[in-house]
Amino acid sequence: VPACRSLDTISVFALVAEDAEAVMRAATAYDAEDAFSRPAQGHGFDFGAASAFRVGIPKAEQLNFFGNAEAGRLFAEAAARIRSLGGECVEIDLQPCLDTAKLLYDGPWVAERYAAIRDFFDANPDAPLPVIREIVGGSKRWSAADAYEYGYRLKARKRQCDALLATVDCVLMPTAGTIYTIAELEADPIRLNANLGYYTNFMNLLDYAATAVPAGFQNDGLPFGVTLFAQRDQDGPLLRLAAKMQRVAPDRAGATGQALPEPWVPPRLPGGQVRVAVCGAHLSGLPLNGQLTSRGGRLVAAVRSAPEYRFYALPGGPPFRPGMVRVAEGGGPVDMEIWELPAREFGSFVAGIPAPLGIGMVRLMDGAWVQGFVCEAIAAVGAEDITHFGGWRAYLASRA
Repeated sequence: VPACRSLDTISVFALVAEDAEAVMRAATAYDAEDAFSRPAQGHGFDFGAASAFRVGIPKAEQLNFFGNAEAGRLFAEAAARIRSLGGECVEIDLQPCLDTAKLLYDGPWVAERYAAIRDFFDANPDAPLPVIREIVGGSKRWSAADAYEYGYRLKARKRQCDALLATVDCVLMPTAGTIYTIAELEADPIRLNANLGYYTNFMNLLDYAATAVPAGFQNDGLPFGVTLFAQRDQDGPLLRLAAKMQRVAPDRAGATGQALPEPWVPPRLPGGQVRVAVCGAHLSGLPLNGQLTSRGGRLVAAVRSAPEYRFYALPGGPPFRPGMVRVAEGGGPVDMEIWELPAREFGSFVAGIPAPLGIGMVRLMDGAWVQGFVCEAIAAVGAEDITHFGGWRAYLASRA
């Protein structure tokens, strides 16, 4: 039975993040018979596998542990763990997300909960628990006009929250600020359940991807966890970062008491990224680098080509451009950068490359092949041979 069918997602529960990713990989598929199914998109930059990435941490005044100092201590330790893995923790204003969370129960989405059980609820008014009867029954006060109005509010909030996420690769926060006994929840169900949803009630409304990660135990033995979240379809990087966190945490496999199994590489979720090697005006800081960064490109590595290329300064400009021509003998290595950009942006990037340049396969010093800039051999006729400089930056420096 759905709660809010327009918001519901299927959660994967596993003892280790690698298992969760394997399940996700097997389950991620488009179902034409499900009106809510949609094709998965590539996750983009894999911050979970990167040695450096940016992690948002809520402002101190927005961290709410509801009087539980132990939870606060464990969250600070989790943040330190993220830093040890290469995460640059930056403080962000989580308020737009927290404001969005209030829409879930203080808005017309509770009417969708009524829609899911309307026939049963109306026929058996005394059957639901009192708290459910109060929340679901109270939803009848919301009108269709209210639903549209709150839909507009959600659109505006999502624009704010998306802008916030654009400044970081992911966000780290508690999964729940504290933990309650069953008796405490039964005595004050609405307020305490709202506390438990403080960090999570906005997630599905905003269509974000998230994973909860074990983060140790309080001194009283009760568990604590943190959540990593990012834009939709970024489950893969989130799970890989979660796996790293588990491996450096002083933790066992959940409450089983067993040691974590050996790390393993699960079937990966699609990344949707393309790597391209650049050697001239597209290098970092040079005039055409914006053609990569404006498409979401990220620098992966500085590399050198195999020593089998002649390097030429082509006529024309600005912008001035070089050309790499692969030769059977007499070549040399060329300094290059490997950039990664979304596959959906790759076509427009290639379409803007003028002759005699193009994208082909470039061999690197380590023997690997990568897509990169190549040049027609005819362009070498009358062009200045700059192979001995070993790279475009060195050539430009010689002209300064």
